[in-house]
Amino acid sequence: MKSPPAMDPEAPPPPGTPPDDEEEKRGGRKRVPWRMTLSLAYQSLGVVYGDLSTSPLYVYKAAFAEDIQHTDTNDEILGVLSFVFWTLTLVPLLKYVCVVLRADDNGEGGTFALYSLLCRHARAALLPPGRSAAGDDDQFFDAAGAKKAPAENGNAVTLGGRGGGAAASVRRLLERHKVLQRVLLVLALVGTCMVIGDGVLTPAISVFSAVSGLELSMEKEHHKYLELPIACIILVCLFALQHYGTHRVGFIFAPIVITWLLCISMIGVYNIIHWEPTVYRALSPYYMYKFLKKTQRGGWMSLGGILLCVTGSEAMFADLGHFNQVSIQIAFTCMVYPALILAYMGQAAYLCRHHTMESDYRIGFYVSVPEKIRWPVLAIAILAAVVGSQAVITGTFSMIKQCTSLGCFPRVKIVHTSAKVHGQIYIPEINWILMILCLAVTIGFRDTKHLGNASGLAVITVMLVTTCLMSLVIVLCWHRSIFLAIGFIVFFGTIEALYFSAALIKFREGAWVPIVLAFIFMLIMCIWHYGTIKKYEFDVQSKVSINWLLGLSPNLGIVRVRGIGLIHTELETGIPAIFSHFVTNLPAFHQVLIFMCIKNVPIPHVRPEERFLVGRIGPKEYRIYRCIVRYGYHDFHKDDMEFEKELVCSIAEFIRSGSSKINGMSDDFDKDEEQRMSVVRSGSIRMLEEDGSVESTVGPSHAREIQSPAPAPAAGVKKRVRFVLPAASPKPNAGVQEELQELSDAREAGMAFILGHSHVKAKSGSSFLRRFVINFCYDFLRRNSRGPNYAVTIPHASTLEVGMMYYV
Repeated sequence: MKSPPAMDPEAPPPPGTPPDDEEEKRGGRKRVPWRMTLSLAYQSLGVVYGDLSTSPLYVYKAAFAEDIQHTDTNDEILGVLSFVFWTLTLVPLLKYVCVVLRADDNGEGGTFALYSLLCRHARAALLPPGRSAAGDDDQFFDAAGAKKAPAENGNAVTLGGRGGGAAASVRRLLERHKVLQRVLLVLALVGTCMVIGDGVLTPAISVFSAVSGLELSMEKEHHKYLELPIACIILVCLFALQHYGTHRVGFIFAPIVITWLLCISMIGVYNIIHWEPTVYRALSPYYMYKFLKKTQRGGWMSLGGILLCVTGSEAMFADLGHFNQVSIQIAFTCMVYPALILAYMGQAAYLCRHHTMESDYRIGFYVSVPEKIRWPVLAIAILAAVVGSQAVITGTFSMIKQCTSLGCFPRVKIVHTSAKVHGQIYIPEINWILMILCLAVTIGFRDTKHLGNASGLAVITVMLVTTCLMSLVIVLCWHRSIFLAIGFIVFFGTIEALYFSAALIKFREGAWVPIVLAFIFMLIMCIWHYGTIKKYEFDVQSKVSINWLLGLSPNLGIVRVRGIGLIHTELETGIPAIFSHFVTNLPAFHQVLIFMCIKNVPIPHVRPEERFLVGRIGPKEYRIYRCIVRYGYHDFHKDDMEFEKELVCSIAEFIRSGSSKINGMSDDFDKDEEQRMSVVRSGSIRMLEEDGSVESTVGPSHAREIQSPAPAPAAGVKKRVRFVLPAASPKPNAGVQEELQELSDAREAGMAFILGHSHVKAKSGSSFLRRFVINFCYDFLRRNSRGPNYAVTIPHASTLEVGMMYYV
């Protein structure tokens, strides 16, 4: 009988796997009709571009804050417009739309997606939870040492064998030097932390800038008392509505942003025609040189405000998983980019005729709006600011979920707000933390100048990290010339470094906020990752050999009880120490024993038919199995009953397929090593649970039901389990039928959960810093985070907890 191919827990899908339509939709790989692409482009306007579209509210105000001295000429105004135009053209249009969007990780985008993509093409990942500590990185490579990765149609492709010497040299450099691997991880974490900081600052500056339009319509005494409370009320309402999910109000998001873009573009056209038709002169790069030559240090410092014109550009890449590459490109090039250029040109045209009015510079956008339509524009601006803030907050939730899945952030409660779009999630703890921080910076600063300085540093840092990671992607993943990667990082890195220096120089004027926020979140991530790794290493060192398990026998007082015992463990091989501790104190375990490991792999999605990897521990008569359940960082767990059925069916399919003879192994079990895991495709065997007295039989067309002659079953009779095989499958032999019968009997008796309850302490002789990090910081995070990531909700009546002390 042909056995399914042996696979490792994190290996890509086997060759010949048919593509999964739903998976391709999520990954953006499937060719979709133009009508659907245009529909996605329309939807992306409300989800992706809300933040970028509201940037005209505060860019000129932040650029002319205090750094530029106002003169009677238009050189400063045209110079700022020239910088805005070329920054919008080079960064969002050329870098993100033309280059970065192509570097998706199976359809997903963002900083962590780039890091995940690089880790799959080189052994650059530090030890994550759930991976073997014994140098098990070879599971990503084939026999020739070449890198394997899933292709677009789901087949495994070897990547390491091509790409020339540059890719191989860079890969070897990363693999040999642990310091470079740490630098790569720190880069990804810094980018992630700055995105979280942007989730705090963007709602504050967007809403506050939108509300600042009240200054033109109210007296100054009334305005200064109303502006801050109104902004805070809007922010509280914004965060309070997050638990409803974006899908409930997403239908009105796109019309709001479209209305806002049409509004600012028409106002821009009006101002150009009415005030300064020759403002198009500023599109020449000469005006940038003229601006810096005239303003010198003040002009350089004003770049910290100009860079706000590209805030929200990273959302194009971060939200890639919700749409596809073409739809995001169409929306930006055809709608967002022209509208923003017209809006900035219109503001510049107005200021060219009113630059002697100092208040016009201070107020910014609303002064260029005709007085008759200021109130409607103010209302639309507030709505657009709320939409833009919503997109950034949702992106922060997605980033936290990715970090949690890869063991870099404490476990939090993740609520899926949409049954159709898996990426739409809500995290209560993070939501309220963001709200408190957002209100704090709004009340603390009370002006767009300091908020703009803080937001600008967060935005440009994320862009710098993306540029650095993209240069590695060009060489390692795309196998392009190393000179192309150097050119990419030099060209875009120079532009972004110029803006970064201008933003960093304003450290004392608000730019310290994202640095402090990033430092706090970075500290939390590093402590959690360090503690989790040390705990896993203790598990690996304390695991029990299989020889110990094979030595258990009835002569030692060990008894087997009816039912299925499900033991949660983070180990892929060996017997966890909690089981030996359990058997030592209670010498009994179930007739069917399953060691289950939940593994979060660094890819967005795992195909449902490849989720379960099953292997056997010990001889067949022991009825002990190992099951590794793989989830991508964008997958979500099914409900409890459905998961339990799939788990039992995967064990049954493993038994039926004769997987005990993988790679020529005989039924005589080798005591020195465990059998390799194999993918068990779900759906080929079904499990029926029925009330009444039904004899459980196995077979395709020869499966039979024997009804009991007894009367109808009384209340409380347990369900009977019956496995149904595909009609085309051959009849299993007597040994397989016996094993399946025993599995169904155990399922009928019920399932018990054996959990480890660990207490982590620093071992004796540890340094003060290590004892402080483990005993205080990590222990505090563990006690205040969610429980372990079990696949099902554990019923208290069927739970056995085994307490252990971990000295790390």
